[in-house]
Amino acid sequence: MSRATKVLAGTTVLGFLTSIWLYLDNSSLREEVADKDEVIAKADPKAAGTGDEWLDATKARDGKINFKGATPAPSLPDGQKESRLDRRVRRTEEFSALFGRMDGETEEQWKARVTPLISAGLAKVRVRTNENRKIAEEKAKVTPEQTKQIDQAMDKVYSDLLDYTNKSVKDGQLSPYERNVAGWLDYAGGLGGILNDAQGKIGTILRPEQMKTMYDAGFEWGEYLGANMPWEGIGAPPPPKK
Repeated sequence: MSRATKVLAGTTVLGFLTSIWLYLDNSSLREEVADKDEVIAKADPKAAGTGDEWLDATKARDGKINFKGATPAPSLPDGQKESRLDRRVRRTEEFSALFGRMDGETEEQWKARVTPLISAGLAKVRVRTNENRKIAEEKAKVTPEQTKQIDQAMDKVYSDLLDYTNKSVKDGQLSPYERNVAGWLDYAGGLGGILNDAQGKIGTILRPEQMKTMYDAGFEWGEYLGANMPWEGIGAPPPPKK
């Protein structure tokens, strides 16, 4: 496997994980904003209004700000700071709660709960990669017949990727319950082989100059395949060990 393919495999896995972490971070940020707004409202109910009374109080008649006569700016109470390692532990727990099996949860219930999260997390990157592919194919003058042949070849690639991923989940190599970095790296290595074969198949459909034109346009087949692979077909992980 080439070094470039290994990098593509790694970025594919990281891209999928990043979508999940962004979902968690977005939820966490919304909670923090809500908490701070509540603290401000309790400390100074007037602060919940639309005006900025502190700034208004500092304005002279000429519109200039008089800092000498200003009242102290409102501030939030000091809270307990979370270290980087504490945050990592918390995120691992959040990841486990979100993508692991709940107590007594069936595989069907897990899929009904998790599948929409995966679709939502990958929606934007899928739109972007499909737009990039269309632009790159136009520049490379890819014919409709070639596009159809590529899509048919991808169906087999997606099937292989899904089977490989589901086996890794079932074997515990990819586990939502622990930070198994070695397992992810092993998985990425096998993923790189599948992506390498996929690009080889695409190379039998497109001419070399077409492949180069798409690459020079900034398009990467590995990125496209990783984003558009039907991750929603991943099976539920085994229940956590007690």
